[in-house]
Amino acid sequence: MSTRLVGNTHLVAGNAEIIPQVLAVLEREGVRTQGNPDIYIREYSRFGIDEARELRERANSRAIAGGSRTFIIATPGMTNEAQNALLKTLEEPPADASFFFIVPSPEMLLQTLRSRAQMLELQHAESVHTLSAKDFLAAAPQKRLDMLKPLLEKDEDDKRDISSIIGFLSSLERLLKKKPEGLHAIYRARKYIGDKGALIKPLLEQVALLVPKV
Repeated sequence: MSTRLVGNTHLVAGNAEIIPQVLAVLEREGVRTQGNPDIYIREYSRFGIDEARELRERANSRAIAGGSRTFIIATPGMTNEAQNALLKTLEEPPADASFFFIVPSPEMLLQTLRSRAQMLELQHAESVHTLSAKDFLAAAPQKRLDMLKPLLEKDEDDKRDISSIIGFLSSLERLLKKKPEGLHAIYRARKYIGDKGALIKPLLEQVALLVPKV
């Protein structure tokens, strides 16, 4: 991983809260971020094929101020269709365009997309996770269910923080690499957690009850 920009496409672990750090990196690289009409920042609850097409169209347009263009996308997850739709653009990007994709777990993206991107390591990128995976694994099942409650809380728009949930599941997976018997429930939760109408609470409760204590 690196904190210096190499190439046109970059992956960052985190959620929208890390956007200011991405902007700080751009400033260090000599890119003006304040009042720059050619910095395109969007946060999506889900990045699908329509969002990918819109990004592709914008990437092929001219810069407003005549300089470089930067596209910063923060999302809990990108569909495979969206990733495939962006491959050609990322493989042969316009010379003046750069892309930053902020997702909780870049390793969840397709290998074909990751191979075209630089992993950008930013300080405190993991701080967005509100629940310690290590403490969770050490707890008994009932305690785990209690620990999940803050992660399951909804905001004023009746939405949960999917980015933090996916990040938490990814942290569990990393800690359980040597215990494959506990990974199935995590894989299942990660697979469906971003789907529209997904039953998030039961998926996480399965993780709490089925993953072995460590």
